[in-house]
Amino acid sequence: MNHFLIFTNKSKDKDLELTHKVKDFLEAHGKVCHIAQFEEPGNKILRPDAVMFKTQVPPDTECCIVLGGDGTMLQAAVNVRDMDIPLLGINLGTMGYLTEIDKNHINEALQRLISDDYVIEERMLLSGTKITGERKEFTALNDIVIARKAAVQIIKLVVYVDNRLLTTYLADGVIISTPTGSTGYNMSAGGPLVAPQSNTIVITPICPHSLTNRSIVLPATETVTIELGAGKADRIQEAEASIDGHYGTSIATGDRIEIRKAAKTSKILRMNQVSFVEILNQKLL
Repeated sequence: MNHFLIFTNKSKDKDLELTHKVKDFLEAHGKVCHIAQFEEPGNKILRPDAVMFKTQVPPDTECCIVLGGDGTMLQAAVNVRDMDIPLLGINLGTMGYLTEIDKNHINEALQRLISDDYVIEERMLLSGTKITGERKEFTALNDIVIARKAAVQIIKLVVYVDNRLLTTYLADGVIISTPTGSTGYNMSAGGPLVAPQSNTIVITPICPHSLTNRSIVLPATETVTIELGAGKADRIQEAEASIDGHYGTSIATGDRIEIRKAAKTSKILRMNQVSFVEILNQKLL
């Protein structure tokens, strides 16, 4: 690899000290580097105008080096998804399931990178389509979340699998997660942790109004459809679909979102042959 894009979260590398450290190292070894930087907004409440950061990716880019946390990796994945470019994550955040390299081992990791001493993991993506009303399509590396709007009330979510009724949730929402996303919101909502190489779709209700509702793990060959039902006395309900933590679309009673495994994958570059179990042991203490 000779051409790199360094994708930096300026909120975590304020003076771009580490960013320039990476750039200087690679350029000293005859590589070409470009820098893209963004800053996380202070208010992370989902809004219709809250979109993923987009940057121009040079067409000859062979690898995207990401400095930040898992959220930054998700941002970068959107930018390079259609170009089939692998991502290497340097963790400047907290948990960092997607960002493998810590900032104390940057030089070692970069040396292995330019020596082609790594493996590339292909991570499953979800493809979501709003199939009622104004048609919208979106792709997620972590999850697609359908949740109630500001009103403090539960919503009715009818879940179909391959057009067959699976269950109905009365809940704050539902998370449809990839194996990669199982360590994110899904985990916080009590869902199962799934090995990232798995080929599965995880359905987890958010604060279900029930003592028995549990997560459901399906093979990725299935298509999941979520329909927003009516409220009490057949009142119209409203909800929002978010894609990897960013606004996707608004939905109302009767609307459906169809979710399936995407044709494309996201490529994550790995330096260490550390098992998923060992990573969990490190991250969860």
